[in-house]
Amino acid sequence: MDIAVIDDTPLNLLLMEKLVARQTDCRAHPFSDPFEGLEWCLGNEPDLIIVDYMMPGLDGLDFIRRVRSQHDRDDVPILMVTANSERSTRYEALQCGANDFLNKPIDAHEFEPRVRNMLMLRQAHLDTRRRAERLQEEVRKATAEIQAREQETITRLARAAEFRDPETGAHILRMAHFSALIARTLGLADERVQAILLAAPMHDVGKLGIPDHILLKPGPLSFDEREIMKRHPAIGYEILKDSASAVVQLGATIALTHHEKFDGSGYPRGLSGDDIPLEGRIVAVADVFDAITSPRPYKKAWPFEEAVDFIAQGMGRHFDPACASALLKQLDQIRLIQKRFQDHCPPAP
Repeated sequence: MDIAVIDDTPLNLLLMEKLVARQTDCRAHPFSDPFEGLEWCLGNEPDLIIVDYMMPGLDGLDFIRRVRSQHDRDDVPILMVTANSERSTRYEALQCGANDFLNKPIDAHEFEPRVRNMLMLRQAHLDTRRRAERLQEEVRKATAEIQAREQETITRLARAAEFRDPETGAHILRMAHFSALIARTLGLADERVQAILLAAPMHDVGKLGIPDHILLKPGPLSFDEREIMKRHPAIGYEILKDSASAVVQLGATIALTHHEKFDGSGYPRGLSGDDIPLEGRIVAVADVFDAITSPRPYKKAWPFEEAVDFIAQGMGRHFDPACASALLKQLDQIRLIQKRFQDHCPPAP
């Protein structure tokens, strides 16, 4: 145990240093200058502080106040050395955060039990802190396991839709990372960016409810077929909305709104502007950009520059200008994401 002893009287300081040395596994750190003692106490973690009241420049009360102003010093016991007659000083010291008192002149028979009691209190605080840290680590591990299972469920949902869709798994990864990049560029908090990264792959899970003859049709869809295809956002929302997971609930919102357009001409609800949830506006940009720059068996990929022009021209109509601008500011990162998650899809003839 490290015990800081602060007293401007050399004889008292030496006496307390010797008495501390008699305690088992204790080491004294003596200071005759209260400012030097304060600096040491704030820069280290003493297990006990013994401080005199009457000192020049910085008395014991101010010393205690400054120590207690550091929140991580709240559980360090403090003994103040005072005279029995200084009752008002003792009351004030208690208000400042002193735990107990030593009487002047220092009596070894009083000193040792009081120090021992304070060290027992300190040990109890340390044991409680270690138990709290262990519990916190266990909670962190349990939470990480839950998040991993949640992410696995989300991935499997996205893959289930993917198996019925001619789009590739690489599309799911690219558009999710595009979405996170846009969110980060917009200045969203890291926690929200991560949630978007995890939820974005669920945007088309509603395609599970679209008949194969429409979903897999190689040519243009008829009007009636397009109307059926437009149901997939609502289907995805119904699949995901009642989840207890906040990420899956966010996936429900994205599924429902990623085909809305900023000018209100999208579907399924014809929402416009800020009435479209921000996550839906973000994924709308990411999804379209990846769709037009990716090859499919039935189409060729657009040249990168043409896709960039398409996003720029759609600002304010199809796309939220802020979300589109965020993507256009990060074209180097967009290329890196495309390179990292490449399609394994035969090019269109």
